[in-house]
Amino acid sequence: MISKMLSMKPMTSSMRLLMKLCDWRWKLALEPALIRGEDDQETIVKLLLSPDANGKTVGAIPIVGMGGVGKTTLSQFVLNDSRVQKGFDLKAWVCVSVDFDVHKLTKDILMEVGSQNCDAKTLNGLHQELEEKLKGKKVLLVLDDVWSSDQSRWDFLLKPFKSVAEGSKLIVTTRNENIVPAMHRAIPRNQNKESSPCPISIHRLMGLTEDICWILFKEHAFNGEDPREHPDLQGISRQIASKCKGLPLAAKTLGRLLCFERNAEKWEEILKSHIWESPNDEIIPALQLSYYYLPPHLKRCFAFCSIYPKDYRFLKEDLVRLWLAEGLVQPKGCKEIVKLGEEYFDDLLSRSLFQRSRCNESVFVMHDLINDLAKVVSGEFSFTLVGNYSSKISGRVRHLSFSTTAYDALDKFEGIDKAQVLRTFLPFSHRRSSRVDSKLQHDLLPTFMRLRVLSLAPYQNVVQLHDSIGRLKHLRYLDLTATSLKKLPEFVCSLYNLQTLLLDSCMCLVELPNSIGNLKNLLFLRLHWTAIQSLPESIVNLSNLHTLVLSECKNLTELPTNMGKLTKLERLTDFFVGKQSGSGIEDLGKLQNLQGELRIWNLQNVFPSQDGETAKLLDKQRVKELELRWAGDTEDSQHERRVLEKLKPHKDVKRLSIIGFGGTRFPDWVGSSSFPKIVFLKLKGCNYCTSLPPLGQLVSLKELRIEAFDLIDVVFPELFGNGESKIRILSFEDMKEWREWNSDGVTFPLLQLLQIRRCPELRGALPGHLPALEELCIDRCPLLMASLPRAPTIRQMELFDTSRSVQLTKYQSGMLSLMVQKFHSQNSPLQGIEHIGVSTTLDKIEVHCCDSLKLFQPKSFPNLEILHIWDSPHLESLVDLNTSSLSISSLHIQSLSFPNLSELCVGHCSKLKSLPQVPAPSSSPCQKRVLLPPNYSHLQYGVATVSLHAACNGIYVSSPLFPASELVIVMMWNPFQRRHCCPQLLHHLKFGVLKN
Repeated sequence: MISKMLSMKPMTSSMRLLMKLCDWRWKLALEPALIRGEDDQETIVKLLLSPDANGKTVGAIPIVGMGGVGKTTLSQFVLNDSRVQKGFDLKAWVCVSVDFDVHKLTKDILMEVGSQNCDAKTLNGLHQELEEKLKGKKVLLVLDDVWSSDQSRWDFLLKPFKSVAEGSKLIVTTRNENIVPAMHRAIPRNQNKESSPCPISIHRLMGLTEDICWILFKEHAFNGEDPREHPDLQGISRQIASKCKGLPLAAKTLGRLLCFERNAEKWEEILKSHIWESPNDEIIPALQLSYYYLPPHLKRCFAFCSIYPKDYRFLKEDLVRLWLAEGLVQPKGCKEIVKLGEEYFDDLLSRSLFQRSRCNESVFVMHDLINDLAKVVSGEFSFTLVGNYSSKISGRVRHLSFSTTAYDALDKFEGIDKAQVLRTFLPFSHRRSSRVDSKLQHDLLPTFMRLRVLSLAPYQNVVQLHDSIGRLKHLRYLDLTATSLKKLPEFVCSLYNLQTLLLDSCMCLVELPNSIGNLKNLLFLRLHWTAIQSLPESIVNLSNLHTLVLSECKNLTELPTNMGKLTKLERLTDFFVGKQSGSGIEDLGKLQNLQGELRIWNLQNVFPSQDGETAKLLDKQRVKELELRWAGDTEDSQHERRVLEKLKPHKDVKRLSIIGFGGTRFPDWVGSSSFPKIVFLKLKGCNYCTSLPPLGQLVSLKELRIEAFDLIDVVFPELFGNGESKIRILSFEDMKEWREWNSDGVTFPLLQLLQIRRCPELRGALPGHLPALEELCIDRCPLLMASLPRAPTIRQMELFDTSRSVQLTKYQSGMLSLMVQKFHSQNSPLQGIEHIGVSTTLDKIEVHCCDSLKLFQPKSFPNLEILHIWDSPHLESLVDLNTSSLSISSLHIQSLSFPNLSELCVGHCSKLKSLPQVPAPSSSPCQKRVLLPPNYSHLQYGVATVSLHAACNGIYVSSPLFPASELVIVMMWNPFQRRHCCPQLLHHLKFGVLKN
């Protein structure tokens, strides 16, 4: 049956789904044991887990091999190996490619190790943050597809790795063996070892054997079927596989091509093609064939992808929008053009010309050899501007792309005015914002009258559009994302061919032109995170509109009347129920093709004579994320319950939120077994509800959030169902009357995160045993006196404002971070902490507003990196127990007590008056931060950078200091009462809020 389906033409959508499933099955089958045996993976894993003898802080493993041989795949399998996952504290996988941009790569590494926002930082700031993240950690960094041997760039990139823990490793995949010496020299040396560096052992990755290459090829060419079912193809396929020269990428891509052709004559034609003898050494013949035999419409779409830089991550919808703008997708019959573009994309994906990103299945990338192929076949029609080489541009170039810098001056584009047939002007940026010379709009862009695609994203200094853009009559795609426009000019509404208008993150934009309804061909309008206050009434005339994104438009509270006229709308993120006729819930019912996420606001405006059934949510099968919102101040709870009763979504919904609902109880469908796919449920602000719905029948539920229920006093076992709950994330917040959690008969074997915040009446017992718990937060629950649950896998604990005395000895196995705040019990919250033992992994302790803390004994924390103590007025001493001659009101830190300490904060602790000398590090200068208590008067701190932030009566920095380059003093009274207050070699001095 499958083989018959695969031989049919044209391909159906169900067949494409089958191809995707096969693609996924093949990913699972692509184990090294099948492809090349376990030897390569096992060799690399052993090298990673073995100690390094090269006298370096980081051991390096270069994997060298020709393009398409599987270096990236091997490195990913190694990274995902369970032994490797357990053997390293932090792991990062970063694609480098030809452009060895240290700033970008440092940001990418930071994001991989958990940093949230590092867009606006300088390289120095990024290095400091990365060094703090890595300090004392055993790190594995994979740099994939490296080309550069520039020594200075390597030195800068690896500079933050000087403080990582011993045993850290670096994997580099490359085609260029010449990069290895530069990499080796850049790796920081281990100052504690005097061994001379040994030559790095290079792991050379060879091609597959002919037999294994055949196995890989036939899996793709026959889609997992037995080749013996196709005797006319079996012999030919063996010969074709042998021409792939052992390259997995070639075998996979060519196999995918032939999967669409079950004709022996066509296979014979490919076997005997002259392309196998092609003199082009840059492109593998198998890849050339995969392009040569594409249908013409896919050839054009694939060639356009040459605009992407190597290893650029892109979204499906972004590329489809560009194809549409360039006229590469032509309507066929009654099929909608957007769906046709999506099918083109799926075809190229199924042929392995695109592949899913390692970290996100909705993001795609092209293998660098596939990218090379696209650039070759596009010829001189596409040009990627690198550096200042615009003078090399040809007059025949149609598509121009380039990477932005912090400021793009006009001379960057010198010479591109020769490209009078230019259709595409497309910047790519790894920055959140850039700036551009204003003459770009005034002088250069007006010369390109044939432009179809124009992007000015993310040029933050674009505050208005030049009127010449209104004369670009062929323009179909205008991207103004993250610009500083306050108002979109009226002339934009004369661009009648415009299909895509992107205004995301234009945070100054408050209104759209009244005549926007003139854009009859507009398909995509994105207004995410703008200051838009209202939409023009004419927007309902956009009869072809496919996508309208209104998420995070905080000032928008209503929509124009008659939104139901937009019958082709498939994506609407937010719908506001109005009070006027024509703006009600029934208009939502007319939008029958909605998919993806949908938030429905102002449900309190549904008239008493109506109910929610007119929204027709039950028919909206493709809506996967649904949020239902009321204002939360109802006068008719029975009516709101009737409305919610009729707002039952389709059974395929995956994420559901109900916020501000005013009924006294939920309808029966909430928690019903008829929703087998729900993985996320949030119930918030339902202030009149007296009970929670039973959710045990939601078999796929993984995350549950219950917030702001004023009348709930007991959480019963029925909430989770009897037996084992599959919930992984559980959060309760702002439950004013919640007194008891009755979990009898319920276990939580998979729970990883438990949060209980601002539940002032909660008392009694929490679940006693949480075997998978990694993070626990109890915030402002002063009556919760019960002992904490047993949690052998706990990594992070936050305890705020409680009377509990905490015994921490049972959490010694692997906790990394501990924060306690506002404890008012007689016993210190850290009672028993000295018994945790020196084997602990604890690296961060924060103590805030803790009245009971008088003595802190730090000797048992060899891995401690960050210590914060704030507003603990009774703290008298921080004591190292290895020393007996200690005076009260002092801190003594011996040289070995905190070998990894990178940050020490002690603030508003009125009895603590002095700190003795903290030794300088034995290695090269590093940066540290110190916050001091109010009465502090003496500091002798041997580090490179000293930052003092406190309300001190006086400060004294004694000599000799380790040479410092920066001293920051903030909120000091009489800071210079003593002499010798500045360190030697001071380059930078900052003051703030000083008296006298």
